[in-house]
Amino acid sequence: MLLIKLPTQKLLNDPLSSPSCRKDRTQQPYYWINEASVREALHIRKVFLYIQGRIREWLRCNPDLNFIRTVYDVRPYHLNLSNKGYRSLIYSGDHDMVIPHQSTQAWIKELNYSVIDQWRSWKLNGQIAGYTESYSNKITFVTGGGHTAPEYKPKESVAMFKRWISNHPL
Repeated sequence: MLLIKLPTQKLLNDPLSSPSCRKDRTQQPYYWINEASVREALHIRKVFLYIQGRIREWLRCNPDLNFIRTVYDVRPYHLNLSNKGYRSLIYSGDHDMVIPHQSTQAWIKELNYSVIDQWRSWKLNGQIAGYTESYSNKITFVTGGGHTAPEYKPKESVAMFKRWISNHPL
């Protein structure tokens, strides 16, 4: 079990400590991941943190990452894993303007798997939480919330994952 001492004093005294504002919630990880005790618990080696004589801070969307995109289509990887019997949960937000669920559905259709459980709503506490469809090769497609579902629909996100990981229907 990984135990991490959170920098509670810093969070409590900081003006960004209120989780009511989206901007505030996106700033809190900076305090957490840049805390020395957290970095130590995660075994982040200091050699990678030093740049020009200073400890480099973690950045959420780091523009300085030096990488080359080499995988443009993940379908062959997904086909390989699903053909080996691995289950997959594919999520898309109902109200996601970055990656619309229709695009995800088109991606799944390209896999040419047959539909096992037709498109239907799934519910939490009697309310529609999203929609789901199951395919052969143990693929479950689920919608609900938006681009960052746990941010806007945390209860629904937890219920979705718990049901899927426990092999219970949505």
